[in-house]
Amino acid sequence: MDRPFVLLATRAEDLPADEEYALFLRFTGLPPERLRRIRLERDPMPEIDLDEVAGILVGGSPFNASDPWDKKSAVQRRVEAEMAELVDRVVARDAPFLGACYGVGTLGTHLGAPIDGTYAEPISVVDVTLTEAGRVDPLLDRLPDRFPAFVGHKEAISRLPATATLLASSPTCPVQMFRVGRNVYATQFHPELDLAGIVTRIHAYASYGYFAPDELDLTLAAVRRTPVTATGGILRAFVERYAD
Repeated sequence: MDRPFVLLATRAEDLPADEEYALFLRFTGLPPERLRRIRLERDPMPEIDLDEVAGILVGGSPFNASDPWDKKSAVQRRVEAEMAELVDRVVARDAPFLGACYGVGTLGTHLGAPIDGTYAEPISVVDVTLTEAGRVDPLLDRLPDRFPAFVGHKEAISRLPATATLLASSPTCPVQMFRVGRNVYATQFHPELDLAGIVTRIHAYASYGYFAPDELDLTLAAVRRTPVTATGGILRAFVERYAD
């Protein structure tokens, strides 16, 4: 039997959480029985046997790794501890892993990379450019050298350690995608989103500080400035590479 992929999710609101899962299904091409969703904001992480799964995907999150410890909820602290243990095992095994947005916080923390607000980006579309390593990476070699992508984050890696390979960058955020080893990936942009999906999140997280209360219309206009069509191919390439 084909091994399933796992999606680790942390969104407490059902509408964006369910839409995120639907988008991962759509862009990976996986049927629901082959993409097992685990909602970490609701339940503790079960034991994940890396031999029993084809790969691990991580969705976006309202959690920020760089928040002061005393500002983090009990749920966030638990999730961070569980993710840290898993990422330690993933990197040691070089097991297939792709973290979207929150993957930068989890994998970056493992690397000891500085994660702060230096390169935060408002919710918008930015132009992402592949590095030389990115152009030949098997998850990216079918993408154009430059492509638009959805972003929206309060923190980012400000300096990538030499133990990681930079795959993509943008003028406003130097670390947009990187790889550790051969099989462990993280993106700062959101490869799982389409326009409808990011509009849902804009409304769901309007009070989370990503934009001022009077900037809703400006934010909606920012994500409509240009079509985003290439990034979902990263998820499809990940599944094609690692599926049994």
